[in-house]
Amino acid sequence: MVTTLSPDRLVELQDEDADFVLVDTRPEDSYESWHVTDAVHFPFGPEEDVDGRLEDLEDLVGDTDRVITICAKGLSSGNLATQLDSATDEFEVNAVDGGMKGWSGVYDRVALDVADDLTVVQLQRRAKGCLSYLVGCAETGDAIVVDPTADTDEFTAAAAEQGLTIVGVVDTHVHADHVSGGRELAAELAVPYYLGDRAEERGVEFEYRPLERNEVIAVGNREVKAIAAPGHTTEMITLLVDDAALLTADTLHVDSTGRTELEFSEDEGEQGARMLYETLHRTILAEPDSVAVLPGHVTVTSDGRFGHGQPGEPITTTIGEARTGIDVLALDEEAFVDRLADAGEKPANFEEIIDLNRGATAEPPEERTELELGPNNCSA
Repeated sequence: MVTTLSPDRLVELQDEDADFVLVDTRPEDSYESWHVTDAVHFPFGPEEDVDGRLEDLEDLVGDTDRVITICAKGLSSGNLATQLDSATDEFEVNAVDGGMKGWSGVYDRVALDVADDLTVVQLQRRAKGCLSYLVGCAETGDAIVVDPTADTDEFTAAAAEQGLTIVGVVDTHVHADHVSGGRELAAELAVPYYLGDRAEERGVEFEYRPLERNEVIAVGNREVKAIAAPGHTTEMITLLVDDAALLTADTLHVDSTGRTELEFSEDEGEQGARMLYETLHRTILAEPDSVAVLPGHVTVTSDGRFGHGQPGEPITTTIGEARTGIDVLALDEEAFVDRLADAGEKPANFEEIIDLNRGATAEPPEERTELELGPNNCSA
């Protein structure tokens, strides 16, 4: 019988630089749009027979002692792995449990050195590039979670690991690329759930605690200030933590800005782009150069690599580094608006995800990952 591997074990093998070949059996368009780093493509159906194709596969994987198969959910890759296990003894064969759906739930927890007595953990969703945060007071043990995904157990586990108690949950905006776990996590822990005070204008249909402009949340002895930052969305907020770190969500990434046409689609994002230009130059870049920028996403390329940095390493910059190192920030307003008008392919199923995140529709939990499959595409 073929042994399956958990997605987390696949990560370990990747990080160890182990000797194996990962074979992706999905259709070509799925593979080309989004796949695990270094995966090779061998399309294979859930009921297909490997007879007549074994030599082609052996040529593809070359001289290796181990072949690991992966597909969307584990069906076609499991079929291929089972047949290979019977047909050849040239290499060990495994299949990734849950396929790309399982891979989408892999996280790295990265402790950030921001300030004394301030605990900040960046939770990196490796397949999607979503960056969430645990922000805590080391003196009192209180913490908040910012922009959690639907894998809520990742955040309770991170808090337990740091010896922190979650006392609040914040979503910086109505997300378009992934299903938020904010309401669910807050309900599980019976703690306040916060959104910016303009969330009502987005048609949010559930209860939340509105954060007014410049309102401060006390997290133990630490202060978290909500700063209005319209552009990516109208209700977007960023969070300034102890004047040391700014959680910029999809306002500013480490190498780009957020896109603006997902909400402002009627004018191809022009209204949002003008809002974002003002937010960046009058609010974000007005902070001292030393303030750490903690973004809400990092780009994940079609071959599964981070566009900046490496999984498991801090994905951060500073206000000063962003000011001088991100070319779009040097543009005047008209050039900036023109640049953002061509933000590229939109996130998969973004309209359905927005409706789910604002409470306009409800989906069973098992459907969440289906909506999210694919790259996040939140950068401009």
